[in-house]
Amino acid sequence: MEHEFLEALKQLYQEIPALTEPADCWPYGYDNSKQHRAPIAVVFPTKHQHVVDTVKLCQQHHVSMVARGSGTGTTGATVPPENAIVVSTERMNKIIKMDPDNRAMIVEPGVTNEQVQHAAAEHGFFWPPDPTSAAICTVGGNLAYNSAGPKAVKYGTPRENILGLNCVTGTGETLKTGAYTTKSVVGYDLTRLIIGSEGTLAFITQATLKLTPLPETKVTLQAVYQSVHAAAKAVSNIMSKSVTPCALEFMDATAISLVRDKMQHALPDDAQALLIIEVDGDKNNVSELSEKVAESARVDGIIEVQIAHTEEQTKALWEARKALSPTLRKISPKKINEDIVVPVTELPVLIEGLEKLSSQYQIPIVNFGHAGNGNIHVNLLIQPEQLDLAQACLADVFSLVMSLNGSLSGEHGIGLEKQNYINLELDDVAINLMRKIKSQFDPDNILNPDKVFPIR
Repeated sequence: MEHEFLEALKQLYQEIPALTEPADCWPYGYDNSKQHRAPIAVVFPTKHQHVVDTVKLCQQHHVSMVARGSGTGTTGATVPPENAIVVSTERMNKIIKMDPDNRAMIVEPGVTNEQVQHAAAEHGFFWPPDPTSAAICTVGGNLAYNSAGPKAVKYGTPRENILGLNCVTGTGETLKTGAYTTKSVVGYDLTRLIIGSEGTLAFITQATLKLTPLPETKVTLQAVYQSVHAAAKAVSNIMSKSVTPCALEFMDATAISLVRDKMQHALPDDAQALLIIEVDGDKNNVSELSEKVAESARVDGIIEVQIAHTEEQTKALWEARKALSPTLRKISPKKINEDIVVPVTELPVLIEGLEKLSSQYQIPIVNFGHAGNGNIHVNLLIQPEQLDLAQACLADVFSLVMSLNGSLSGEHGIGLEKQNYINLELDDVAINLMRKIKSQFDPDNILNPDKVFPIR
C-alpha cells in the first residue's frame, strides 16, 4: 500500500521530484525542538493545486501530512507522525502582490518574514510580527503558531495583522477566509481560527497581510532595577500610560549575569532586573514620548535609565538581549525553552516562584522575554541526565503559571511538547468542541494528526 502511494506521489511531483530516500527525508523530520521522526516522503508544491492534489491523494491512501516551513518552531509541531509525509512550503515563496494604497501584501506561505519586511519597507510599511528567527522563519510558520515577537506589545500578533487566507482543508477543498478590507463581519471569523492552529485544520497556500506604516524613527532606552518587583512595577506603570512602547523586553538577574562580560558598557553591580524599551513615532515628538516612558520607568527600586542618542548607543543597549540566546545554547545545548504568559501585575510572583523551583530542583532557570505582554521565555538549563527531573520541574512551572491566571504559550504553540499539559488551561468542554471543529475541517484526521490535543 505504501509503495502504491509513493509511486502516485512521484507522478504528482515530476517537475520538482519528491524525496523518498530515508537519508534525504531525515532532515525534514525535526524542528527546533528535541524531537525527531523521519517522514516517508517530502514534497515541494509550487502552487495551490499541488496542495489540493496532495491532500486528496493522502486522504485516498489514509496517509498523514504535515506542513513545514523553515522548521524554526520549538514545540515539535512539524515533527511528522509515523508513516507521514512532509509538505514543505519552501518553493511556495512568491510575493504575489504589493498594494501600498490598501496597506496590503499577498504572499505565499514559504516567503520569509525578512523578505516581507524588505518588500514592505520599500513602500514605507512593515508587517508587525517580528519573531527572533525573522531572517529564516516563514509567513506560513508565523501564522501556524501565531508567532509575534517584541512589536506585539504595540502592534499585535499575526491574528491582528492578517486580512484573509487561501487554504486547503483535509478533504482537499479550497477555503477562502476573511476579506480584502480591514472591516468585515460576514459569518464566523475562520481566519483567526486557522491562525495558531498549527496546521491541524487547513494548509495555508496564500495570505493577505495587513501592513502598517513605518514610524519615522525610534528611541531605545535601558532601565536597570534593584529587584524584579521594581522592574515589574515599572512594566505595569509603563503599560498603564497613554504612550505604548513598540518593544518592552525583560531580563532577570540570572540572565544579566550570563551576558555581563559581553557588554561594552558595564551594568551596576546590584542590577537584579533589566528592561529594554523602544518607543517609535515621528521625528517631532519621539523624544518627548521617550522621556514620558522613561519617567514611567522610574519607580521605587530604579538604579538608572539610559536613553540612546546615537545608533552606536542603541546597539550597545541591545547588546545584552541579543547575546543571551547564543550564550544559553552554548552553556546548555539541552536547555528547555518555554514561553509562558501571565498578567503583567503577576510578573514578580512568577519570577519569585521560578526562583524557588530552580532551588528546589537544582536546575538553573533563566527568564527573559516580552514583558509588555507578560510573555516570558523560561529557560531550564539542564544536563542530559536531568531530563526526568526537568519534566517534573516543568510541570510545576505550568501549574504556577495557571495559578496566576496565565497561559501555557504566548507564541511557540503546543505541538508535541505541551499537549499533555493543555488540560491545565482548557476544560473538557473546550477540548471536545475543538476536536469537533478539527473533524469538520479534516474528517479523516490526516492534517498533522498527533498535535495540540492531549493524548487519549
